[in-house]
Amino acid sequence: MYRHTIVIVFLMLVASSCGGGANNSSSEPPDLVIEAPTPTVDLDARMKDAARLLNQASFGPSEESIEKVVELGREQWIDWQMELPLSSQVDYLTELQSTFSTEDELSRMHRIEAWWQNTLRGEDQLRQRVAFALSEIFVISENSNFFEEYVGIANYYDLLAKHAFGNYRELLEEVTLSPMMGMYLSMLGNEKPNSERNIRPDENYAREVMQLFSIGLVELNLDGTVKVDEAGSHISTYDQSTIEGFAHVFTGWNFNGTTEQTWWHWWDNYDALNPMQAVQARHDIGTKTLLNDVILPANQSAELDLTQALDNIFMHDNVAPFISKQLIQRLVTSNPSAEYVARVSAIFNDNGIGQRGDLGAVVKGILMDDEAQNGHVKHPNVFGKLREPILKATHLWRAFRAYSPSDRFQQGYPDYFFKQAPLAAPSVFNFFSPSFSPPGVITEQGLVAPEFQITTENYAIRTSNFFAYSALWSHLPNGDSEQVIVDFSEEVALVNETDDLLERLNILLMAGGMTAEMREILSEMHNETVNAQPAERVADLVFLIMNSPQYSVQK
Repeated sequence: MYRHTIVIVFLMLVASSCGGGANNSSSEPPDLVIEAPTPTVDLDARMKDAARLLNQASFGPSEESIEKVVELGREQWIDWQMELPLSSQVDYLTELQSTFSTEDELSRMHRIEAWWQNTLRGEDQLRQRVAFALSEIFVISENSNFFEEYVGIANYYDLLAKHAFGNYRELLEEVTLSPMMGMYLSMLGNEKPNSERNIRPDENYAREVMQLFSIGLVELNLDGTVKVDEAGSHISTYDQSTIEGFAHVFTGWNFNGTTEQTWWHWWDNYDALNPMQAVQARHDIGTKTLLNDVILPANQSAELDLTQALDNIFMHDNVAPFISKQLIQRLVTSNPSAEYVARVSAIFNDNGIGQRGDLGAVVKGILMDDEAQNGHVKHPNVFGKLREPILKATHLWRAFRAYSPSDRFQQGYPDYFFKQAPLAAPSVFNFFSPSFSPPGVITEQGLVAPEFQITTENYAIRTSNFFAYSALWSHLPNGDSEQVIVDFSEEVALVNETDDLLERLNILLMAGGMTAEMREILSEMHNETVNAQPAERVADLVFLIMNSPQYSVQK
């Protein structure tokens, strides 16, 4: 009977979302000083603040991670996280492969398994979370010509994680020379022009490195707003001649170890892990016009042309606001204020000691900013972001200590439920555009909500079904060694203490954002299910909260 109550409560939640000190005695000696007691910090408030930070900076709060933030404090937790070693997908796959029998081979499912392992169990949560954000900016995708190159794709993700707190210029160069990017955007094997053979340099990477990985299409102010000319029109950052200039820069690169004689022997040179290598005979040595009319002189090596071209991109005024705003959107809020973007962009341009492009300083600036900490209070109508569906899954499993009898997370096709899987976007434009705005109220208010681009009716239902399976029916082992089981034991201990249970779920799942109205609805439902098994009663609450519109928006 109480299962019918769940449906009613869910509909109710959807509907509700629309909408002094004493004076000193005169008898005291005149020289007696009475010190006021030190105000105690509300532990409950600190836990909610910790959970809010972990929503932004990890793959979801857990009881242990909340306690760690409370213990260290926000800034010290960020510093600690940045010092932790990288959890490597390649290392995981290498170790996993060593357990295979001779006929077994790595598959797409194993690559996704490595991602689950690090996001759910990796201690370097902030590094992995920023790497995920970077993977949605510096996009490569298995939906390409990679065939079965699972280790190479994992290695590219590790590259992003390695540079998550490094320098943007170094990241840009490693991305550019990655053989996976070379294959994805056809820089690998790009040749100098040859009119007799009707060969012209490939423009694919030249275009996307500017449009998507660095400066965007139009000139920006430091605060991310668009610059306009005297006629009020947008100012383009580059034109076709600029694309051609960079396309000529990116000639002469191929798999590591390639020579002029083996240029076409890709099957002999194939190397998906090590940076691409230049073959001078295939590089165009003419002059090249780049951004801001910078001209590279003739007769330079492929390596020098590349270095100067990437420097030219790196020093463009757009890089700071273009990259900073997208990182804010991926971690904190879809519609950051111009002032927030400007503050973070200023850190990108100078980390305080004269260094440009320090991503560690940028990430810390994003998370330590007052808007990240208090935007849900100061700007409640515009602050926040729709949670990416796959991040809802990591949140559920981290919050409730998910485990598997096999000690592995063999959920190899998350895109079936979420229209998302790591490094599996449909194109170089990612799963969604940072400027996407769904028609209706959001567009009318001049706001964006990127994640709505993959929130279709079909996938909203599939995501809901995932939570039904994971919460309602996967809190007890079913004999399947691959089952991912959630542990509600801590919550079951509070099942008869409705207020305490809801407050625990409020902190773990909503970072304290549960409204009184929502709490009342859930409390009423919970008190009507007293005849059900304790774990089922908890599961019902978790399912309702994680499918609610209130939870769906990260505040």
